[in-house]
Amino acid sequence: MSTKVTSLDQNTFNKLRKLYIIALSAIAVSVILSQILVRKYLRDQQDDAKIINIAGRQRMLSQKLTKEVLLYTNANLTTNKGEVLDNIKSTLQLWESSHQSLQNGNDSLQIEGNNSEAIQLMFKELQPSFTKIQTSVKNILQESSIDAAIFKKQIQQETANLRIQEQQFLTIMDRIVNQYDKEATLKVEKLQKLEFILLIVTLAILLAEFLFIFWPAAKRTKQTIKNLLVSEEKAKEMAFNADALSQAKEKSVNQLKALSLVMEQTLLFARISLDGYLIHLGNKFSSRFNYRSFSSTTKFSEVISTDKKEQEYIETLLANHQNTGWQGEIKGTLANGEAIWLEMSIIPYHSGEQKDELLLICFDITERKKAQLQIERLTKERFEAKIDQQKTLSAKIIENQEQEQNRIAKDIHDGIGQMLTGLKFNIESIDVKNTERTAEKIEHLKELTTNIIKGVRTATFNLTPPELTDHGIVPALTKLSQELAKFTGKNIVLFNKTEFNDRLDSLTEINIYRITQEAVNNAIKYAESTHIIITISHSKELLSITIDDNGRGFDTNKLKPRENGEGGMGLTFMKERINYINGRLFMSSNPGEGTRVTMNVPI
Repeated sequence: MSTKVTSLDQNTFNKLRKLYIIALSAIAVSVILSQILVRKYLRDQQDDAKIINIAGRQRMLSQKLTKEVLLYTNANLTTNKGEVLDNIKSTLQLWESSHQSLQNGNDSLQIEGNNSEAIQLMFKELQPSFTKIQTSVKNILQESSIDAAIFKKQIQQETANLRIQEQQFLTIMDRIVNQYDKEATLKVEKLQKLEFILLIVTLAILLAEFLFIFWPAAKRTKQTIKNLLVSEEKAKEMAFNADALSQAKEKSVNQLKALSLVMEQTLLFARISLDGYLIHLGNKFSSRFNYRSFSSTTKFSEVISTDKKEQEYIETLLANHQNTGWQGEIKGTLANGEAIWLEMSIIPYHSGEQKDELLLICFDITERKKAQLQIERLTKERFEAKIDQQKTLSAKIIENQEQEQNRIAKDIHDGIGQMLTGLKFNIESIDVKNTERTAEKIEHLKELTTNIIKGVRTATFNLTPPELTDHGIVPALTKLSQELAKFTGKNIVLFNKTEFNDRLDSLTEINIYRITQEAVNNAIKYAESTHIIITISHSKELLSITIDDNGRGFDTNKLKPRENGEGGMGLTFMKERINYINGRLFMSSNPGEGTRVTMNVPI
């Protein structure tokens, strides 16, 4: 009978082992397949960002080419014509090479050039405008070597044609960039769907493994232990029947051997006394902790950890739960100092020899615990970094508000307040009997009143320009450029290329105004520029505003906010504002080559 039971348990174990191997193989296959598919999609998408960047740069290059030609053909430009001419040639060469690379690919840029049919059709539509712009620029370059007075009319005609074709080029190029972005988004969505399917398959395999392998094994182990306890009770009842007691003991021993076999080969299993000394240590336990031999004076805590505090914790845990049992996680330390985490179950057990024991069944969860601790650490670091960023941003906002309030108070006190005080004193000093003196003071009062009105208008313009509320973003930016040019002496020009004059949402308009104001102020304060151009253009769905300056420029890779909140906060506020209105902000600059800030806002 015992041989039959042992054989049955061994067969069951062999079946479970085969199922376990099959489940692990299925998981491995799914992981390998997912990696192959994901890498395939990643290879297809690896140059999408680069293509979109180059395509977006084409718009900038066409605008830059047009501005450089306009600057070159400007009759007032008498110096640096050679430098401007070199810039035109350099820009034209980069523009032409990028145009060909987007269509046919480029090994140096690692672009394959396998565009979709829709993009190929758009490039065919774009080609006439590209050719006309290319021809106009080359004609102007050829005519630059001849007397300009003779070919003035031809140059003006080429320049006008260039501006017309450049607008058409920008419109079609916007569509191409949007199409590139749309196709890249579709690839990402397809990859997400594939990853979701693979995740579902993997979870299904894990669920099947739990339902058909681990859960049945746990139930069988529990049932076996229960059978052993029942057998023990029967053995006590049959104390006076030697034959029956012998059979019960034999059955119990056989069942215990079968259980021990399963535990030895599949689990981290140990038996200990109630005071924590080892009675038996499973093979897998011995192998994992490199503990091949022990004596009756060896404690279980000494096997698990070499750390004294951890040993004390384990001994306290065993002492507190020797009657009730326990399940949870414990930490150990190997002889080489490596940390190990176990999920341990403490099971009180009576061996049938008038001696109570504790069965310990453990699972090695070290890798899972390491991942969990890493996730918790990263989550805490991200949260603390976010809090620090918010604190810095809030402090800067409050500081800017205080500075603005102090500035307004100073303007009112030093300017308007003093003028009102002077107005009061002049009014009080009027002597109606002295007609001539009274007339002079009235004229002076008129002048003071005019200055007070001008001061009030200046203060209110700095807060919120009335043109923005009454007429919209374009008149407000026009007024901004005129006022700043008057105050600073800089050459600040606004160029409304597409004659945009629509009204937008009030929050959108005020954020566009503040971003432009910040960019122009940066060009005035830090870039040491003499010329600033604000360019407005729009399409059916997009409003684009570009601020160009000829200042000293900077390395955008080194533009980082400081830890104390100073420096880089202007860019932070610009990004916060553009995100608030669902727009996009681009900044392009190189040392000695000026700076370009471009914002695109949906309309």
